[in-house]
Amino acid sequence: MSGGIDSSLTTCIATEALGKENVIGVYIPSKYSSKHSKEDALKVAENLGIFFVEIPIQNIVESYRENLEKPLERIRGNILMDISNRLKNLKILVVNTGNKTELALGYCTLYGDMAGGIGALGDVSKLEVYNLARYVNEKAGREIIPKRVFEKRPSPELKEGQFDPFDFSIVSPLVDEIVEMRLSKHELLKKSYPKEVVEDTYRRIRKAEYKRWQASPCIKITPKAFGIGWKMPIVNKWEG
Repeated sequence: MSGGIDSSLTTCIATEALGKENVIGVYIPSKYSSKHSKEDALKVAENLGIFFVEIPIQNIVESYRENLEKPLERIRGNILMDISNRLKNLKILVVNTGNKTELALGYCTLYGDMAGGIGALGDVSKLEVYNLARYVNEKAGREIIPKRVFEKRPSPELKEGQFDPFDFSIVSPLVDEIVEMRLSKHELLKKSYPKEVVEDTYRRIRKAEYKRWQASPCIKITPKAFGIGWKMPIVNKWEG
């Protein structure tokens, strides 16, 4: 649990599916983690009534930095999988929190935030994540996911002042049109998508195929779910 919209919604889905007594929320802060991230993650856990554990990793990060340049996401992935392995008698499964838009763009780290046994949101676009999160609150008749989670600018909090580099109001539906509708660049330009965004999105989707082949299986809700309805070449120069 990072305090962001994706992990908050994933936690709600897991709790609805499995029962609050069967869900553990893990908060893994570094020095870049903001105060509101913990507050929001803890609030969601309290609202759902699940067990919440905090595992600070700054000391581990410093040890990694002696040999590696960007260890943060992989440390978190390692910790989550270690919890799953150590508590194997409890049959613990790590639920991946990445959404379909990020997975399409390759905006994720192998063996880091892509770790997990199943992806709850792997076939859910970024805009749909917000809609589903609003539905969670509406269905409950109260604020399970805090208002601030919806309003804050998405950030992986891997370094100071870092935010997601996409306008998801444009890129999220664009990814859906490419992946699910299989529209060509020409067709997308006719629909008034900016040319540079179309080119960049196509390039990112193509380059990230090797990651998706190693991603957690996801719950299929659309006609084209990664890993089920989408298989593209990796090793040749096919450009889509």
